[in-house]
Amino acid sequence: MRVATWNVNSIRQRLEHLLTWLRECSPDIVCLQEIKCVDDAFPRLEIEALGYNVVTHGQKTFNGVALLSKLPFDETKSGLAGDDEDAHARFLEGVVTLKTGVMRIACLYLPNGNPPETDKYPYKLKWMSRLLEYSKERLKAEEPLVLAGDFNVIPAAADVYNPAAWSNDALFRPQTREAFQSLLGLGLTDALRTVTDEPGLYTFWDYQAGAWQKNWGLRIDHLLLSPQASDRLTNVGIDSYVRAWEKPSDHVPVWADFDLETA
Repeated sequence: MRVATWNVNSIRQRLEHLLTWLRECSPDIVCLQEIKCVDDAFPRLEIEALGYNVVTHGQKTFNGVALLSKLPFDETKSGLAGDDEDAHARFLEGVVTLKTGVMRIACLYLPNGNPPETDKYPYKLKWMSRLLEYSKERLKAEEPLVLAGDFNVIPAAADVYNPAAWSNDALFRPQTREAFQSLLGLGLTDALRTVTDEPGLYTFWDYQAGAWQKNWGLRIDHLLLSPQASDRLTNVGIDSYVRAWEKPSDHVPVWADFDLETA
């Protein structure tokens, strides 16, 4: 079973890329971020034609997340608890049934937080604190859980091409990394770092200054796994080749394979 995440940076601009990748890689569940459209404008029919069930939590022009699944959803829920005034479309949860039980997938688009001197950074940290509380509750169920998405967090120096240049950026500030480590401290596992310690594995390259060609990248798209998911993990990959496509997203897909049978 393959679970993937991809910040598509506008579904309408990147639809053909998404459809091509879905046909080539055939993931079972996909978490999309920055769809940048309302629910009614999402290209549901084209994706459903490839055998996917589609659930969206959209927002005009900004943000927006979606879940695609070859398995039917038992339940879905949008929005992250902890702030009733937060209107950003950044969180979508789905549950699917497997032969051995259920799997819960949380698709998230964590706030960027820049510039850090503005109220955007406290919002980012509060959002991460809400995610921590969500994770605490979900881990009590002792079920396969995957938190997948654009975390806008560079976990360590090995995850950025030039750590010194990013020292004051909201993605790499000590408070940001500490909040990410708090998630791992609950018992969640960074899927990629389960299979390799190799530096220079990136999921994002800026459009400016030839970042892709120079491999000036960041690893900010992650899959965090509960112990029940981590125990069944068999492989993790980054499909960086899609960044070379014409008019690509600045992010690329990240996926994880599990030894789990669908019902």
